[in-house]
Amino acid sequence: MNAKSPVTVRVTHRFDASPERVFDAWLDPEKARGFLFVTASGELVCARIDARVGGAFAFVGRRDGEDIEHTGEYLEIERPRRLVFSLTVQKHARDTDRVTVEIVPLRTGCELTLTHEMGREWADHTDSMESGWIGILAALAAMLNE
Repeated sequence: MNAKSPVTVRVTHRFDASPERVFDAWLDPEKARGFLFVTASGELVCARIDARVGGAFAFVGRRDGEDIEHTGEYLEIERPRRLVFSLTVQKHARDTDRVTVEIVPLRTGCELTLTHEMGREWADHTDSMESGWIGILAALAAMLNE
């Protein structure tokens, strides 16, 4: 990512669940495999998480017979308020993006704001990135409501 002029996508979602439940879902491989980087047309074939600062994650989704790997490293973990990680999708770019998840408690539930910073070459794709993250947060909400 070009740190001098990143492209930023920001999405917000309110959850009926506690900040702890929402936060913990991001770091639990069994829960994360139900919403993170999952698409309607694909299948998640691998979810590995080493949930510590400096630890890595890898999610592999199979779409149309092709494996797409999402990898990264946890940069900050401040349960239940803040999670920051790097993100690389080898198929689409060699650059590393930065994703920040911030959770604020509400009287009932919480509000999550996700900020995805990426290189300038993605400036024309912010709508699809935003819709992807909106889908991920909706899937997280549905999973937490089950």
